[in-house]
Amino acid sequence: MKHYKSILCALGLLLVCVCLATAADAPTITFKFKTVKIPGSTSTEPGGINNAGASVGFYVDSAGLDHGYILNAGKVTKLDDPNAVAGTTEGSNLNPDGAISVVGFYTSKKTGNPVGFVYKAGKFKDIVGPTGAVFVYGAAINDSGAIVGYYSDSAGVFHGYLLKNGKYKTLNVPGAADTFATGINTTGIISLYWLNASGVYESSIYNGKTYKTINVPGAADSFALDLNAAGDVTYEWQDTANNIHGALLHAAKYYKFNYPKAADTYGGGINDKNEIVGGYGSSSSGPWSAFQATY
Repeated sequence: MKHYKSILCALGLLLVCVCLATAADAPTITFKFKTVKIPGSTSTEPGGINNAGASVGFYVDSAGLDHGYILNAGKVTKLDDPNAVAGTTEGSNLNPDGAISVVGFYTSKKTGNPVGFVYKAGKFKDIVGPTGAVFVYGAAINDSGAIVGYYSDSAGVFHGYLLKNGKYKTLNVPGAADTFATGINTTGIISLYWLNASGVYESSIYNGKTYKTINVPGAADSFALDLNAAGDVTYEWQDTANNIHGALLHAAKYYKFNYPKAADTYGGGINDKNEIVGGYGSSSSGPWSAFQATY
């Protein structure tokens, strides 16, 4: 997997491009793209967008250091957890409505391990994970404060988790070697991707009782990264040549998309206003740039 997940923005809008999505057995949806810039960034990976248009993610500066960010009404707030090794804080997603709460992760000064965090009103709070967790990542949060993410245990196996009302619930897709929870919407539906016994990444949604597989048709690997209140899901997916593309599951139909003329594209966060944030690369080895798209 060339790129994990990811994470957007909307500062300077440079150009608006129109791209037609392709999907098997589905009518055409039009995606309208605009590029987004974070000042001082050499690479930007958006991960979430709320219903007011604020977005979060992380960027790399000229010294090669990572910083989380919030982009809200044209203003950028840099996120550097005070407990982090310098240059290791990454924002993942934010809640849909109301006062902004951001989740993400950083590398601990004390342990050298990844630790999840919640950022709200200028303060950071750790997400420590369930008992036995070694590496902990924060992935998404909804308006009720429920958080999802993933952690590794002492054997190096990854599990998803749900943190709700101060209690952790471990999430494992049946038959999965590793499970990664990536998104949670207002009704508590969770998006996940997971590694199967054959070494292929698949995607699912979880309603609290059952897991439903939602792989992008024709994909070699499918990574569901976020979902909105309507159940629309955004993806990063890879073809058999390991090229990265974006996709949207909308009204039970799959729509594949690529940023115009980009070598790689991923679909990251999604809100309830038919807006997506994600990233694209001009070459398979080049830095990521951010986009915001409507559909």
